[in-house]
Amino acid sequence: MSVAYSEEHIKTLEWREHIRLRPGMYIGKLGDGSSQDDGVYVLLKEVLDNSIDEYMMGNGRKIDVDINGREVRVRDYGRGIPLGKLLDAVSKMNTGAKYDSKAFKKSVGLNGVGVKAVNALSERFLIRSFRDGQVKAIEFEHGITTKDHQLAKTDEENGVEVIFQPDEQMFGNYFFMSEYVESMIKNYVYLNAGLIINFNGNKYLSKNGLSDLLNENMNREGLYPLIHLRGEDIEVAFTHGLQYGEDYYSFVNGQNTTQGGTHLLAFREALVKTIREFYRKDFDPADIRSSIIAAVSIKVEEPIFESQTKTKLGSKDMGPEGPSVRNFINEFIKKQLDDYLHKNSETARIILKKIQDAEKERKAISSIQKLARDRAKKVSLHNRKLRDCRVHYNTVDDRKLDSTIFITEGDSASGSITKSRNVETQAVFSLRGKPLNSYGLTKKIVYENEEFNLLQAALNIEDGIENLRYNNVVIATDADVDGMHIRLLMLTFFLQFFPDLVKKGHVFILQTPLFRVRNKKETKYCYTPEEKARAIKALGPNPEITRFKGLGEISPDEFKNFIGKDIRLEPVRMKKDDAVNGYLEFYMGKNTPERQDFIIDNLRIEEDKVEEQLAV
Repeated sequence: MSVAYSEEHIKTLEWREHIRLRPGMYIGKLGDGSSQDDGVYVLLKEVLDNSIDEYMMGNGRKIDVDINGREVRVRDYGRGIPLGKLLDAVSKMNTGAKYDSKAFKKSVGLNGVGVKAVNALSERFLIRSFRDGQVKAIEFEHGITTKDHQLAKTDEENGVEVIFQPDEQMFGNYFFMSEYVESMIKNYVYLNAGLIINFNGNKYLSKNGLSDLLNENMNREGLYPLIHLRGEDIEVAFTHGLQYGEDYYSFVNGQNTTQGGTHLLAFREALVKTIREFYRKDFDPADIRSSIIAAVSIKVEEPIFESQTKTKLGSKDMGPEGPSVRNFINEFIKKQLDDYLHKNSETARIILKKIQDAEKERKAISSIQKLARDRAKKVSLHNRKLRDCRVHYNTVDDRKLDSTIFITEGDSASGSITKSRNVETQAVFSLRGKPLNSYGLTKKIVYENEEFNLLQAALNIEDGIENLRYNNVVIATDADVDGMHIRLLMLTFFLQFFPDLVKKGHVFILQTPLFRVRNKKETKYCYTPEEKARAIKALGPNPEITRFKGLGEISPDEFKNFIGKDIRLEPVRMKKDDAVNGYLEFYMGKNTPERQDFIIDNLRIEEDKVEEQLAV
């Protein structure tokens, strides 16, 4: 059957209409604020980037950021936007000063898009530009101008103030998590020594750049003092720890390139080359980089990012007339790191021992690893443990940020999710019973244990998370004691062997309702006893109440509600002050009298709560 196709099907959208119709092109995924890469944080970042660019050009040493509920305010003290062009700067696509490299030589914003996206995706958007004793203000709703104020006199310092509230029509029932905003702000000050950012009354300032960043994100001291190297347009800091894998923080012109890119590949390559030449041994690259934690920051003229969200650098050159990124970083590392190791013999000795230890462990598990790979390939072909999706995180598909894998237990639970999922972006991995408690075990267990080996293969994280196949790794277990135990066992596995999955914000817990309350006209799903009480009151006397004991009891039709646009994901977060090793030892280590006392004491607390609820 042919489909009609004529002139009436060709449409030209206004700038705001296109942004609202295709927000993923401009801010990645929408989200509700529960994940660090959700759109509400991208909106804040787009506004902040303009203020940071001003600072990088030597204008203004302070930025104020205030978030009150859903309203965001950013005030910088730079030059201010030229008043006659203020309307164009926030409402005309491809309009901006970043096309002139003299005005903004090494900026983050390049395409004249970011703040327009903020405007179009906000219920309310107000911008004021203060410049040489005058102020110009314009107000918008959903990107439409509602009030264009006349020029007025002012005593305020030069700069720009933006106040916006993301649109609930686009983002749903969203919220801002202060710790995510705080993390973003800390990165800005680490990369811009001397910059002060005030966030909700708290002052953020860094004196030591990337070394402050690593110290903030490390749970324990490195094996040797941080190696901190600085040069024109480049800064590098790193050490080795005791964790598994490689942990990197990379930046271009102050932008956190969470997916790396040309500069990170160049650093990893240069590190291996320099280490090999210094020790005059052909070490395996994996042994050199094993357990490294590093931060890399470079400044590039007219950088090319792979998307508007600027999470991955695609530039090959430092600038129109500069060297390639690869050569620039390689020459810097070769000279600076080689000099450092010659001057710091004790650090050089520790690095050598760390490489040799990694080499021994790798060789000890190499035969097991080969068998495990073969087994994983066979199982993936002949077993239904993994029901894969079509879009993955390590692809160029616009939907890659939505790529999700649900890790669940049992055929009934995985069956319900499989029948309800979006086959484009949602995969399901089915565990067989309770996984092994991996606390205190070596990485050999990853390959010897079939469940862990297959899960690692499914996630594609054997060589680190650079090739991670799913942006969201979601633990989906029953809301009972057994489900909680499986959840803790999975978290123990990730924290032991792949902590960067958690650090980078990829791990979540699926929240599903505990109760269904309904009458003939309406159904309410409740996630807590308090929600159940409110539902009973709202639906009137004698409603039907169902307690879901397991995910398998929820029908596929109902499950669509819980893993669709209204999905509730609780992020698993880890901060520097989280004593992860202490927690794992206490909760997952050998039984101790202290833990038994803890269980007994908390059991009494839960019993008291139940008695109180029964009394009510």
